[in-house]
Amino acid sequence: MSSATSTVETEEHQALRRAVAALGQRYGREYLARVAREGGHPDELWADAAKLGYLGVNLPEEYGGGGGGIAELSIVLEELGAAGCPLLMMVVSPAICGTVIARFGTEAQKQAWLPGLADGSRTMAFGITEPDAGSNSHRITTTARRDDGGDWILTGRKVFISGVDIADATLIVGRTEDARSGRLKPCLFIVPRDTPGFTRSVIDMELQAAEKQFELVLDEVRLPADALVGDEDAGLLQLFAGLNPERIMTAAFAIGMGRHALAKAVDYAKTRQVWKEPIGAHQAVAHPLAAAHIELELARLMMQKAARLYDAGDDMGAGEAANMAKYAAGEACVRAVDQAVHTLGGNGLTREYGLASLITASRVARIAPVSREMILNFISHQTLGLPKSY
Repeated sequence: MSSATSTVETEEHQALRRAVAALGQRYGREYLARVAREGGHPDELWADAAKLGYLGVNLPEEYGGGGGGIAELSIVLEELGAAGCPLLMMVVSPAICGTVIARFGTEAQKQAWLPGLADGSRTMAFGITEPDAGSNSHRITTTARRDDGGDWILTGRKVFISGVDIADATLIVGRTEDARSGRLKPCLFIVPRDTPGFTRSVIDMELQAAEKQFELVLDEVRLPADALVGDEDAGLLQLFAGLNPERIMTAAFAIGMGRHALAKAVDYAKTRQVWKEPIGAHQAVAHPLAAAHIELELARLMMQKAARLYDAGDDMGAGEAANMAKYAAGEACVRAVDQAVHTLGGNGLTREYGLASLITASRVARIAPVSREMILNFISHQTLGLPKSY
């Protein structure tokens, strides 16, 4: 099945796809499933991807990165996903945290973090979601205040934060009080994993994944003044500089997963024979698979548009496109996985074929990092100009 659209992508992008696909095929779905069952992490794949320069392909060359953008990083994640072994921490560490630090961090923060994020030796988690805030980032209650010595003191809770146990630090979204208006404004802080008062507890998930989900507690966490990323007064701009790549990369994650499931189903439909012809000859089987392929390709085009706008510095245009891409990819992924399972029938639920676990995993792209309903709200308000109900 074609993995690239030659009329849209450059030769360099097509070559990157082929190279990453070859890496993914050396590992595959069974590798990631085994790692998850054993409670481990895909360290070998992470190390190989880093050694080949894929993890930091979007980060600046002067800090050890590839000098590319989210367009290139999304190709890496999509192709690993299509091979059955996506690296979820790519969404968080180089895409969100690496991008925010590269764009807004101090020189010291860039020197301290970007080379490690690029070569895979360091990882960073991202903490925004809270128990009582959900999709409403204006209700974030994690607060940051300065003490008399200039240190920051953070207090609050976060939930569904990926990979905190393996990350060297977490980029925490807190809120500080604006001295002029008294309103709370978002700010970003680098919190090292072993900072006193910063504790985590694993959330028991049905989802089978190598990356665990955590609830975090920040109990009077003391940080030096230089833990703040960027300008205290530009927190919202900095926050969305990370959220747009997150949506684009989630789309890549979903498209890769959908392609993996579809490829399994197509292969099965070509060879499974119970009547005169293989089952793929029957339109009731073939047409839904063809529709799934179309939807995945359309979602990829929107993802490519979003990445191109973001890499060109059009944050407003990228925001709309990134949300559309994430919505389209999430829907396409779920339908592709469901159709793949139905194509295989009972075999679609066996461990041998590896599709059953994707039924749960595919729903992640509909739910996180923002629900499809909130994306529809965004498009109806921001694009169509319809009034808000909240």
